[in-house]
Amino acid sequence: MKEFKFNTTIKCNGCISKVKPSLDGLDGVESWEVDILNPKKPLTVKANSATSEQVMQVVKGVGFEIVQI
Repeated sequence: MKEFKFNTTIKCNGCISKVKPSLDGLDGVESWEVDILNPKKPLTVKANSATSEQVMQVVKGVGFEIVQI
């Protein structure tokens, strides 16, 4: 299992609900969470086979900025 960390512009629960179907539907992602209380809005993804590039593409596709840390 790999763990990826990103800073994002996912700011609230409404934002989380927008990205949820895409991240939940990405093959190889076991779990993910966003800390919306942290100013950098970090996204942590635990994945079996998904790559960090795939995660970034999915989040950008929904309209959020994302940078791997």
